[in-house]
Amino acid sequence: MRRYGKHTDEDDIRSRPNRKGNRPRTNIRPKHEDASEGMVLTVDRGRLTCLVEDRIVMAMKARELGRKAAIVGDRVAIVGDLSGQKDTLARIVRIEPRTSVLRRTADDDDPYERVVVANADQLAIVTALADPEPRPRLIDRCLVAAYDGGLEPLLVLTKSDLAPPDKLLELYGDLDIPYVVTSREELENGDAADRVREQLDGKITAFVGHSGVGKTTLVNALVPVERRRLTGHVNAVTGRGRHTTTSALALPLAGDDGWVIDTPGVRSFGLHHVDPSRVIHAFPDLEPGTEGCPRACSHDEPDCALDQWVADGHADPARLYSLRRLLATRERKEGD
Repeated sequence: MRRYGKHTDEDDIRSRPNRKGNRPRTNIRPKHEDASEGMVLTVDRGRLTCLVEDRIVMAMKARELGRKAAIVGDRVAIVGDLSGQKDTLARIVRIEPRTSVLRRTADDDDPYERVVVANADQLAIVTALADPEPRPRLIDRCLVAAYDGGLEPLLVLTKSDLAPPDKLLELYGDLDIPYVVTSREELENGDAADRVREQLDGKITAFVGHSGVGKTTLVNALVPVERRRLTGHVNAVTGRGRHTTTSALALPLAGDDGWVIDTPGVRSFGLHHVDPSRVIHAFPDLEPGTEGCPRACSHDEPDCALDQWVADGHADPARLYSLRRLLATRERKEGD
């Protein structure tokens, strides 16, 4: 008769049999010190396309990583078959620490955070000046995500032949954001790609933008012909049409030392995950003034120390207005 509780002894404990005997399991994992370094280029249904030296290698995440997901831009350690030949599969055994992350939530009340891109140096926010009309609130949200994740922002304004850029640029003048203005003709003859490429050389740049603004068309002009993505027509009013960019993809710049990461067109950019204390890091002229702020200050309340900091002449009032406008996007729906 089996005994339970405090009356049990070693003879009552059963060991689960396995093919290698009844050796106890261990939490010690191999260090994989001989693993090769790789970069994740795209992810598709659990399969990760990685660049290892000069080869494209298909890999899957090792079980020991648990729920930790590898995303585009991640630097990873890979073991197994690294030949890159057809039907071979390697294993990703380690994800290296990230220098930056571009994150978003599906909506402002969605607590589930999605990491879109890792280790990018800058975020190129592509916006059409017309057809479709520019959406400053979406631009603001992308800027907040860039500042929160440690990426430098870059504005890329397309279709300047349909509308002038002055009014839109005026909204962001106090933020000192670099920008490039292009027209459809410049995009077709290559001049637009040349001017944008000047801002990308030697960097990893994630491209984000609303569907139909010409983001993927611009990316195609920047990368080698054989790596170009398909593009499709999207209705500027309804947003409907053939959205051919359905997953993030890292592509090498043509003839330059740099990468572009094309991301799917976005209709919204949730900011549920954003902490104001991280966004303030992008405002070095204002950040020292937060030392006198109350705990968990939103930087837009009566006791915020930034008001006195600006009044004392340490920063331009327009900069504080810009910071508060960006932070306010976390609290308002895009259509508000």
